[in-house]
Amino acid sequence: EVQLVETGGGSVQAGGSLTLSCVASGFTDKDYCMAWFRQVAGKGRERVANYDTFGEITYADFVEGRFNISVADYTVYLQMSSLKEEDTAMYYCAVDSWYSGTGCFGGQYANWGQGTQVTVSS
Repeated sequence: EVQLVETGGGSVQAGGSLTLSCVASGFTDKDYCMAWFRQVAGKGRERVANYDTFGEITYADFVEGRFNISVADYTVYLQMSSLKEEDTAMYYCAVDSWYSGTGCFGGQYANWGQGTQVTVSS
């Protein structure tokens, strides 16, 4: 069974920084992608950043160079700086096999964490 556990969320003032971590246990595919999504209550989940083991890294437009995603040993990190109030959301990590056809390319990841809350105040 694949389990993902996110840590690192919290409250920070605008302009501050946070680093989120997510460990994927029980996942052994060698070619895979990992991603961060976020969701505000009452709104849909949106992709923040994704990484695959072939070196492809992409960010949502709203990131504007403020975040950095990295992966090591099935752990995905999201370094966030210059945080804005609009970054307030529940942040979720996800992992899927690169060959699933729906995760890495379609955003429909098979495995999700429970989320970690990020709150940015003015």
